[in-house]
Amino acid sequence: MVIDLLKNSNRYLNLSERIAKAFNYINETDFSQIADGKYEIDSKNIFALVQEYDTKEISECLLEGHREYIDIQYILSGAEMIGFANLTDQVPVKVNIKDDYSLFECDSTLIKFEPGMFAIFFPNDLHMPGVYANQKSKVKKVVVKVRA
Repeated sequence: MVIDLLKNSNRYLNLSERIAKAFNYINETDFSQIADGKYEIDSKNIFALVQEYDTKEISECLLEGHREYIDIQYILSGAEMIGFANLTDQVPVKVNIKDDYSLFECDSTLIKFEPGMFAIFFPNDLHMPGVYANQKSKVKKVVVKVRA
């Protein structure tokens, strides 16, 4: 997992060509002009999900993990807590191979995310977005899915 500010994203361009393309998309896109939805960047190798949602209580959220894709989650507005745990021997409570996610009920460490921050979640990083910080709020973010 990587957590940083978007202004430092150039530090991570050498992780892979696909991650570099994902950050170029994030840095070059005016998201105030982009509606919620799915946007193809490089066929099924890289695509973006622009989404706006209300944060929830932690009891309403589960950790998720992906096998095929790396998530780059960038907060555009609002604030949320994102839970994090390393994938070790946890057993998923739900697996959806078609949509590349598994859900887990286990302990996590919460990290506060605010506008301008991003996280890179690799396949061994379980993450739980959408947890309210100090109060319930609306969050707008882009999640760029990068084939691992």
